[in-house]
Amino acid sequence: MMHSFLLDHRDELIARCKQKVALRPGRAATDRQLANGVPLFLDQLSRTLYAEETGGEAESLRISGASGGDALALSEIGVSANVHGGALHYLGFSIDQVVHAYGDLCQAITDLAFEREAPFSIDEFRTLNRCLDNAIADAVTAFSFQNDRVNANQQSSDARERTGALVHELRNALSTALLSFAALERGDLPLRGATGAALKRALASLNSLINRALVDVQNESPGDRETFSVTDLITDAKDTAELDAHAGGCALTVATVDAGLVVSANRELLLAALGNLLQNAFRYSHPHSEITLKALSFGPDVLIEVHDHCGGLPPGLAEQMFTPFHRRSDDRSGLGLGLSIARRSVEDDLGTLTVRDVPGTGCVFTISLPRHALQSQQHAGGLRAAGRRERRERRGGAQGELN
Repeated sequence: MMHSFLLDHRDELIARCKQKVALRPGRAATDRQLANGVPLFLDQLSRTLYAEETGGEAESLRISGASGGDALALSEIGVSANVHGGALHYLGFSIDQVVHAYGDLCQAITDLAFEREAPFSIDEFRTLNRCLDNAIADAVTAFSFQNDRVNANQQSSDARERTGALVHELRNALSTALLSFAALERGDLPLRGATGAALKRALASLNSLINRALVDVQNESPGDRETFSVTDLITDAKDTAELDAHAGGCALTVATVDAGLVVSANRELLLAALGNLLQNAFRYSHPHSEITLKALSFGPDVLIEVHDHCGGLPPGLAEQMFTPFHRRSDDRSGLGLGLSIARRSVEDDLGTLTVRDVPGTGCVFTISLPRHALQSQQHAGGLRAAGRRERRERRGGAQGELN
């Protein structure tokens, strides 16, 4: 009888199944992790067969369920298979391997029965198939439920981060526009000066962010990388940063930039990333301290550095700072996304963004991008002039759309 055969050869059947599982790359599992799998199923199958041999039809159905399963209540096999399916998802198994885990047992029983010349009745095979069918169905259901829940949580997290990033950038642009307007409103700065240019850039940035959000909704790719002079980028960043420096009570020092430094990137996103680094420096630096902005060549790369005076970092905080929604202090005014957005923007342009701690002093944030060579200084001047013309046209177009 099959139930006696299963009891007599229980250890050997379990060992054969474990061997089959171990052959699958990266899918080794401990006895504890597989506790609701083959060993428990073998015991439940044996008790089901014994119940049927002794006329306990109700007990058989309680243990293993009716053919086709029960939509209202899980059998004993169903409960353990449900737990097993969830455990296999946690261990990193695929859904086909969930099915194979039970198929391995069926194969092991069949092979061993053939080797031992053990005769089984048709009814016993039907019971074996019914138990396997119910177990597989409930294990796969649990596996799929866990998989759907993980995917839903990931999608929710991604959507939250995208929304947070958009809100963060919109707020930065709006803050710059308000600071610029307040400075102009005082009447001591010309509209066509650097502050007026910062206001135009902020309005253009707001317009661009809204357009990018529409592009994202429409599932299109913006793809607007360009080649430009680092000197102009630093100048634009300086104009905006000086407003933040004044508001934060800090001093901003910008080192002279080599006119021959050129990079290829999404200029708007790179400027926003640099703006995030500078805002981060103003926020966390000690009052009346100095923030330094510089750009230099280093081998085949261009380095853009922001030095702050935050006093240094606690051990282990350096990489955590780039984690979405991580804040460096108890200050709840920010979303904790600035550094995460900055790093992603830089990496999209094949660059890197790192931080170096200067104990007792502050931090040095470094953007590294591949350097692009220019043929001549005349070419550099032409490039800067073309860049300025293009930006003026963009601002004009943005202003026209806003009017």
